[in-house]
Amino acid sequence: MEAKAQARFVRVTPQKARRVIDLIRGRRANEAVAVLSFAPQAASEPVLKVVQSAIANARVKADRASEAFDEKDLVVQAAFVDEGPTLKRFRPRAQGRAGQILKRTSHITVVVGPQPERGAQSPRRDQ
Repeated sequence: MEAKAQARFVRVTPQKARRVIDLIRGRRANEAVAVLSFAPQAASEPVLKVVQSAIANARVKADRASEAFDEKDLVVQAAFVDEGPTLKRFRPRAQGRAGQILKRTSHITVVVGPQPERGAQSPRRDQ
């Protein structure tokens, strides 16, 4: 059973958030939490919150379905960052001009679920 969590309109640039997301994609959920809690990037904090929320969502889904839940079995199946709206601000420059500053936002999505079976591999794209 897979569970999803999203954080929308996060004030971190998508490029910086993707660097952090790439660290955890495909890892076990508890291992991803450990990696994110010690990652030096500022974007690791909102990503950590989304991963923890996805784990909690999986726990709630398992409780509702009366299934056994073990956090150790969860794997980050999908993790991606989409670009949110950009806030446009202006800064005064020399000789009465104004320079535009773009404050970018991100939509962070994480999907956790059970580890896929060894025999069931995803089809290769290069065939």
